[in-house]
Amino acid sequence: MTATTGLTTSGTLQLASPDLLRSVFRRHAAGVAVITARGETGPVGFTATSLASVSAEPPLLSFGVGTGGSSWSAIAGAGHIGVHILGEHQEELAATFARRGADRFGAPTSWREGPEGVPVLDDVLAWLVCRVVARVPAGDHRIVLAEVVLGDPAGAGRPLLYHQGRFNALRD
Repeated sequence: MTATTGLTTSGTLQLASPDLLRSVFRRHAAGVAVITARGETGPVGFTATSLASVSAEPPLLSFGVGTGGSSWSAIAGAGHIGVHILGEHQEELAATFARRGADRFGAPTSWREGPEGVPVLDDVLAWLVCRVVARVPAGDHRIVLAEVVLGDPAGAGRPLLYHQGRFNALRD
């Protein structure tokens, strides 16, 4: 192995910008989750690909949420949130929760009120109810840190992924 001096590129070197960040992260495959909370006027939720495990002791996770999104005001005041890992059979559900102005909890979405009043989606691969412990400013988003309270990891199927601006399934 030899060291190379300078940058080697394919001729598309770009300065930092929102478009550059989006272009790079379109190449990063991510699992698809739906985050839910109880809002003042009913349940709210959104599709998230920024979900990450933070700590095992205590069990903490994080996700990003845009402050300009319709769910932010509920997430900003929620004591507890729901985290749902979607299966490859739930592409339409992921699209519904990602679409502005959609009736996310109307038919055909199947859900129930879960522990701590958190909306829990049915037929997902796994779900958690978490206590929000921090909301950290990060540009036009907030990074939410949440401690796992309880959950169910026993759903059947394979995970839904997001890559190149589309929902995808795992390939063998």
